[in-house]
Amino acid sequence: MLSIQTTNLTKKFESVVAVHRLNLEVKTGEIFGLVGPDASGKTTTLRMLCGILPPDEGEGKVAGWDIRKEAEHLKEKVGYLPQRFGLYGDLTVLENIHFYADLYQVPKKERKDRIVRLLQFANLEPFGKRKAQDLSGGMKQKLGLICALIHTPEILFLDEPTTGVDPLSRREFWVILYDLLKEGVTILFSTSYMDEAERCSRIGLIHQGELLAADTPSAVKARVGGTILQLRVENNQKTMRVLEKTESFRSIVLSGDKIHLLVDDPEEGERLIRGILKTKGIAVIDLMIVKPSLEDAFVSIVRERMNKQ
Repeated sequence: MLSIQTTNLTKKFESVVAVHRLNLEVKTGEIFGLVGPDASGKTTTLRMLCGILPPDEGEGKVAGWDIRKEAEHLKEKVGYLPQRFGLYGDLTVLENIHFYADLYQVPKKERKDRIVRLLQFANLEPFGKRKAQDLSGGMKQKLGLICALIHTPEILFLDEPTTGVDPLSRREFWVILYDLLKEGVTILFSTSYMDEAERCSRIGLIHQGELLAADTPSAVKARVGGTILQLRVENNQKTMRVLEKTESFRSIVLSGDKIHLLVDDPEEGERLIRGILKTKGIAVIDLMIVKPSLEDAFVSIVRERMNKQ
């Protein structure tokens, strides 16, 4: 069963095509990651699916409702946590929650138990009287999530909710999301973090408004044709500049503190890398074959698409 389905969904801002003929399917009860860099169309997509932004072309259904013709009905079915959530800094945690409960017209008699449960759920129960402006970044995101959940939505849209949040708070946020999945909530999550994409049931790689691939993280990585060589050197930036001058490598990606190079023939690739770096006086600390990462897959798929254009 599908909770979200779009057909050729398109949005333009003057001459800029933000989302181009998007065909997306999100299954009920899964967490789907929309993965891409800044300005790739993630936010625009989520805003259209929430009924906030009307599409210029194409169709979309969310929770059975037409996003173009029946956007008002979506309010009861979806929760939306944008990148900059509208918390009121001079209001306390509880006052913010009650404010959003009023907006969503949550009956007074249902609020008390629901608020207590959500505060416990997000580990914010001790901070009910603290002003929002005095919360840490991670706690603000948890409060925003509570406000998005106060009306018990079926589908949750999260627009890069962990950007700028410390690693521990990111982990805690994901624990909450997995608990929501157990309750049957469908989650569409946008991110530019590849490590977070690995946590999703399925992912969609989006670039310049186009959906390049949609599958499980392992299936997307399996689409990489060729071999990834992982290179370790002292100076990554200098080495990258040197290697990028040759067109023999299908892609070069800085992955953490190592360089990943996509080659057709690993033996020939290793010979070439060592030869180029030797002439520049760059010592190779380690060079080995590794499995492709999602970042490798993304770069490879983007390059492949560009070569076809």
